[in-house]
Amino acid sequence: MRGPMDGVKVVDLSIALAGPWAVSMLADQGASVVKVEPPGLGDIGRWVGVAVGGISAMAAMVNRGKRSIAVNLQKDEGRAIVRKLVADADVFVQNFRPGVVEKLGLSYDTVRADNPDLVYCSISGFGPDGPYAHKSAYDPVVQAYGGLAFAQAGGTEMEPKLIRHTAADKITALTASQAISAALFARERGRGGQHLKLSMLEAVVNFVWADAAGNEVLLDSDGSQPSSFSRDQKLWPTKDGYIIAAPVSDGDVAGICRGVGVDGYDAPEVATIVARRTNPEAFSALLRRVLEKVSTMTTAEAIAGMEAEKAPCGAVLSPAELSDDPHVRALGMLEDSVHPIAGRMRQPRPAARFEGTPSETGRHAPGLGEHTDAILAELGMGDRIDALREAGVVA
Repeated sequence: MRGPMDGVKVVDLSIALAGPWAVSMLADQGASVVKVEPPGLGDIGRWVGVAVGGISAMAAMVNRGKRSIAVNLQKDEGRAIVRKLVADADVFVQNFRPGVVEKLGLSYDTVRADNPDLVYCSISGFGPDGPYAHKSAYDPVVQAYGGLAFAQAGGTEMEPKLIRHTAADKITALTASQAISAALFARERGRGGQHLKLSMLEAVVNFVWADAAGNEVLLDSDGSQPSSFSRDQKLWPTKDGYIIAAPVSDGDVAGICRGVGVDGYDAPEVATIVARRTNPEAFSALLRRVLEKVSTMTTAEAIAGMEAEKAPCGAVLSPAELSDDPHVRALGMLEDSVHPIAGRMRQPRPAARFEGTPSETGRHAPGLGEHTDAILAELGMGDRIDALREAGVVA
């Protein structure tokens, strides 16, 4: 058995990042995935960011483990092919704007008639209802509207800032993957198939409010604390780089100070978490002394001193530096392979490790339509492949 999702069949009609990565996580865990793409350009994610041979790094990461069929959904026969795929599937994922799949004849109500046990996942930007339901929703739009950008304002820099990666898409992907797994679990318990509706906005708001909307959660708070308890966190410059340390518990504060040779951490006004909360100015003064000392040390010196005191700390690493990190190598976190189109690749293995049902990276991300013929043959349409291609139904 390969992975906990072994035997689960998924049809992936999603594009870009949120939907494809959610499905790729299922593929990593053993699901059999058919990715449906339009002929010509295919999934727009193939054209975003760094690319080699027409395969972008993002597409390679979020579509691994899948097979690709290129189908023209503007043609009746193309839609019929997808209906046949979905009729035999466990999961169907799409991330069109509300109303598009209905026009394509692939709505939940339509395909449920063929497959009542189907778990159908609809991912949208702003949700299926409300005045913004039909707005275009790219990642930075949702970051701004959902509170992620506001949460980046802190310390002396109170200007909202975007997170410099597609955080909203990835938060949505993680949420969708968990929700699909939960729906499959419910189905195994005899509760049948269902329609999951997930918006990027709702995923991001849930993410933000967990720790960055304290005064909005506790409506009776006195407002003396910032809504985000991480608001004033910042990196600590050293002589040759940056580090971060987390002075949270009493032991953490003492260990950080001892690690870099700063005294005064046992003074009554900063010795306990209650005292530090009551005397924020005194605690800030202590941290300024720590930062001044760190700035005179190399990154290696500061980290070694804190680690000797078992204080939570870490150096700031780039992805390239992470690749050579001894801990990352010891974990076997990154795997090298050769993609038949894009060439040499390095990517993380699946993050969760299952002892009883081991997961693995699986096959390479497919080229556009790489498996069209094989999938059509499996659908019993092998004798029509040439005619369908000539009619522009598949590619």
